[in-house]
Amino acid sequence: MRRLYFSFLLCCIECFCIPISIFAQNLELVGKEKPVSISGGLSLSQIFYTSQGINSRRDPYSYFASGSINFSLYGWSVPVSFSLSNQNTSFQQPFNQYSIHPTYKSVTGHVGYVNMSYSPYTVNGHIFSGVAVDVAPEGKWKFSGLYGRFLKAVEPDTSYNAQNPAFKRVGYGFKASYGQEGDVIDVILFHAKDDRYSIRYVPDSLNMLPQENLVVSIGGSKTIFDRFIVKTEFATSALTRDIRADEVDKNHILAKAKLLYTSRLSSSYYNAFKTSLNYQQDGYTIGVAYEHVDPQYKTLGAYYFNNDLENITVNGAASILQGKMNVAVSAGTQRDNLDKNKVSTMRRMVSSINMTYAASQQLNFSSSYSNFQTYTNIRSQFLDINQLTPYDNLDTLNYTQISQNATLTAMYMFGKNKNRKQSLNANLSFQDAADKQGDVSQNSSIQFYNANAAYGLNLVPPNMMVSIAFNGTVNSGAGINTKTLGPTASVTKSFFDKKLRTTLSSSYNTTFSNRQRISTVMNGRLSANYAVRKKHNLNLSMVVLKRQNQAETASRSFTEFTGTLGYSYSFGVK
Repeated sequence: MRRLYFSFLLCCIECFCIPISIFAQNLELVGKEKPVSISGGLSLSQIFYTSQGINSRRDPYSYFASGSINFSLYGWSVPVSFSLSNQNTSFQQPFNQYSIHPTYKSVTGHVGYVNMSYSPYTVNGHIFSGVAVDVAPEGKWKFSGLYGRFLKAVEPDTSYNAQNPAFKRVGYGFKASYGQEGDVIDVILFHAKDDRYSIRYVPDSLNMLPQENLVVSIGGSKTIFDRFIVKTEFATSALTRDIRADEVDKNHILAKAKLLYTSRLSSSYYNAFKTSLNYQQDGYTIGVAYEHVDPQYKTLGAYYFNNDLENITVNGAASILQGKMNVAVSAGTQRDNLDKNKVSTMRRMVSSINMTYAASQQLNFSSSYSNFQTYTNIRSQFLDINQLTPYDNLDTLNYTQISQNATLTAMYMFGKNKNRKQSLNANLSFQDAADKQGDVSQNSSIQFYNANAAYGLNLVPPNMMVSIAFNGTVNSGAGINTKTLGPTASVTKSFFDKKLRTTLSSSYNTTFSNRQRISTVMNGRLSANYAVRKKHNLNLSMVVLKRQNQAETASRSFTEFTGTLGYSYSFGVK
């Protein structure tokens, strides 16, 4: 049987003729586990649809089939999946990229298409084709290293949907850590360089240049007096935007590292810095953090990076009333245009508070509030030129956007009978978005309110649950006030030792616009799921929706029916 499975796996590989995706393997388990295992599943479903009063919004009959199978050899996995329907067909497999992650004691290797994350300013999740290693023995030292191709050479192509051209990019790096019990020092180095000869002539209109990048970072954390925790990282990046430019000597420390990096006329140097200080005491924590990233800071070890920013944040958390109440507060500000070269300067202010209160084992409350404010000062060049005094045009082009969110939740569980459990839930939420220009409120302000109250009854011996809820939403803004209100009820019952689970539910919602009723929507749902020997599942679902429109300008009333019949099967062979 094992020979049959292995032969089948080889046949699949030969048929697809593409690389294999392989996951982590612990070499210490070779010879201790079963060599081959197969697992997967299959699902089939049919959908029936009909409507009255409107044109059909989908086909009257649809079928779907999907499945997956996973071959495993000593922990190496090869998953394959497919889907088939009368609307489309797809086949998915992860063979376009492969990787092997063997582990032996304190050493883990990575071979193939992998990604590493050293820090946000150096290497952060960029996929490359190559090798990497993590060494974490017992003791104070830890080491990681990588080498590989970060970009594949792609020739320029003007055809439709052509892949973006790119030079071949090769990079290497390492991270060394020393310390223990919260006192750690990290040193990171990363270098990447494009091969200018990897592709043929590139048109100037593409503005694509071969680059070189060297990033060095020093960081760590320190615990002081068992209460203060300091974390910091300083990174400096040398970026050459065109390695074809002439070489030149510069005073930056990275320009002196000629064995690693070549300084040129197109080279620039940027810094990034982040630090935080937290104080921990029994029952509460307070902290402050600061981050500064130079404009145009960039590392070729990440796909995207935010730069030109300065963040200042303050946070605190406390547990009071003998641990029954927990409060967390944070506030911060962010600004850009650090070098004053942009036409506009944006400043963001964020504050939030979260609270939870356990009055008893039966009664719980939670609430939250956040305020996001963006302030933009648009500085026109003409204003600078024509300004007569420093006090001209102080607020004419100031723009502020404010967004607020607030939630309140309460849950109460009552009833001393173990076979009869009851609960009450209430939720309130509020959202507000407003604009101001020169301290003048604009007409684009929008408020959104939502309220929900529900009662639940769980009858344990009959395996039945009953719930009744009422929902309401209000959307107000720009001269329009819209409300949607209505109840919902559902009953869930299990039969045959919980092998058959059925649910019946219905809802009725009414929508008003500026106090005029415009529509009502009523729906009913029936679903059933039957499990056979834990591997087979049969499911049935029927939904009836009826919409009545009262407004003269609204569309016609209509009724829809959707029925779904499905089957699923899961298996595993060792």
